[in-house]
Amino acid sequence: MSDTRPTTVWRIRYEKYVADARPLSEADRRRLRLIAIALVSVGIVLFVGVLIDVLQPDRASFYDSPVRLWLVDGRSPTLTAIMIVLAIIFGPVALPIIVLVVTVVWGVAGKHAWRPLLLALAMLTGVILGQILVPLIARSRPPLDLMLFGADHSFSFPSGHVLGAADFVLVLTYLIVSRRYSRRAVIVGFSIALACIGLAAVSRLYLGYHWATDALASLSISLVVLGGVIAGDTRHTARGLQAGAPGPNKTVDTINEQAETD
Repeated sequence: MSDTRPTTVWRIRYEKYVADARPLSEADRRRLRLIAIALVSVGIVLFVGVLIDVLQPDRASFYDSPVRLWLVDGRSPTLTAIMIVLAIIFGPVALPIIVLVVTVVWGVAGKHAWRPLLLALAMLTGVILGQILVPLIARSRPPLDLMLFGADHSFSFPSGHVLGAADFVLVLTYLIVSRRYSRRAVIVGFSIALACIGLAAVSRLYLGYHWATDALASLSISLVVLGGVIAGDTRHTARGLQAGAPGPNKTVDTINEQAETD
C-alpha cells in the first residue's frame, strides 16, 4: 500500500529529525508496554504508601529517624565536602545546565531530535509534578541545626534534587540502552543509574535537608515518569514502522521479519 499523503517541507523535516522507526517485533513492543504499565503502577503504589506514612508522623518516623541518626553519626569533614559537591551537581542550577548541554549536543551530534526532546519533556514533567506536590503536601524539613549547607525554610516533600537526578539518569539510560539490544547494556546502564540516584538521595539526607521518605517519594515519581517515557517512545517508534512509509521505513517489512526471526 503506497503512501499518498503530500510531501511537505514540515513532513520531510519530521521524517528526518523526529520520526524514529525501531525494528521491534510485536512481542517486544508488548513487553515494553507491560514494563511501562508495571513501572507506572509500582510508582503510584509506592508513592501512595509513602504519602500515607508522611501524613501520619508516627509511621513516617519509623523510617526517617533511624536513617537520620545513622547519617548524622557518620558525618566527617571529608564526607561533608563530597556530599556538598553532589548536592551542587544534582541541584537546581547545575542539573538544568547539564540537561540543556546533553540535549543540545545530543540533538546536534546525532542530527535527530526525538530522544533529546523526550528527555527534556521528561525532565519538565518531573519539575511540574514536584512544583505541584511540594506546596500541596507542605511537609517541614528536618531541624535547621542539622543542615550543613545553609538554612532552607522551604517544604521538603518530595525532594527536588532526588527527583531531578532520578528523572535524568533513568530516562537517559533507557533512551540509550533501548537502542543497543544488549541485556548487558541494560544491566550496566541501570545499575549506574541507580547508583547515581542513591548518591543524590544520600547527599540530601546526609546534609540534613530531607527525610528518607522524601527521597523515596521522588524515586516513585520518577518510576511513573520513566514508565510514561517508555510507553510514549514505544508507541512513537512503532508508528514509524508502517509498510509503505517513506524515508527510512522502506525496508520495514524486511526488518520486521528479521526481528521476528531473531
